[in-house]
Amino acid sequence: MRFVLRMIAVSLSAMAGVQAAECPRVVSQSPYLTIAIDWLGQAECIVGVSRDDSFKPALPRTGTPTAPDAKAIAALKPELVIGSASADAAVFAAAVPAGAQAVQLGGFTSMLELEGMLEDLARLVQSPEGGKVSGFRRGWFTRAKNTGARGERALLLTTCGGTPTVYGRRHVLGDLFHAAGFNVLEAEVGTRAEADVAGLIARSRPDIVFTIDRPGQSACTPVPAVKDVRIIPLDGEHFLYPGPRMLDGIEDLTRIMRTLKMP
Repeated sequence: MRFVLRMIAVSLSAMAGVQAAECPRVVSQSPYLTIAIDWLGQAECIVGVSRDDSFKPALPRTGTPTAPDAKAIAALKPELVIGSASADAAVFAAAVPAGAQAVQLGGFTSMLELEGMLEDLARLVQSPEGGKVSGFRRGWFTRAKNTGARGERALLLTTCGGTPTVYGRRHVLGDLFHAAGFNVLEAEVGTRAEADVAGLIARSRPDIVFTIDRPGQSACTPVPAVKDVRIIPLDGEHFLYPGPRMLDGIEDLTRIMRTLKMP
């Protein structure tokens, strides 16, 4: 019996060694990528994150998503450095040490691009849970079609952290809300700064203004009350990081729309 238990222990140790060898040392240079890597079951692969990342507070910081710190990244001896496609490609490449793989991923322009990002990320971090991506693809679309939206004219805004931002159909948020059955205003827009929120509402005449901000943010612009326009806050933690948390956002939206009675 002792021999059998010892052989099991040796086998488990060997398996752990294989799994450790298959886990690349990853620097995640954007918070939405960190969340997705964690969701894919490879959080232990991450050795460093950007200063904007609040999800791995104990890990070393490696600059910001758009201004990576080459010295800090090199000190971590990464095998893989993953950043957002929105960062300048030359700046990003220059910050990645020789011998490490540099990859920039998207996810902000559409739900289709987001699905592709998750697939690429699963492959890059050698995720044992890559099948989750297929479930995400089926899950978000099915849930979105059942939010209870009925073609309401929707304006999507972040109002905190500086100048308000509008999200249109050419952004992943606009694409998601469109799939959920809303008539998303600003159809030709990805994102756009908008200082005159009152003027925007007067021009676009939405049925609903969704304000999508993270809790605890400051410098928030108040949205003026307008007759027959509903102002509905949504948790930015569930919408502003392209990836699996959007499933929670769809559930939030569904709860709201099922109880909302439009005039």
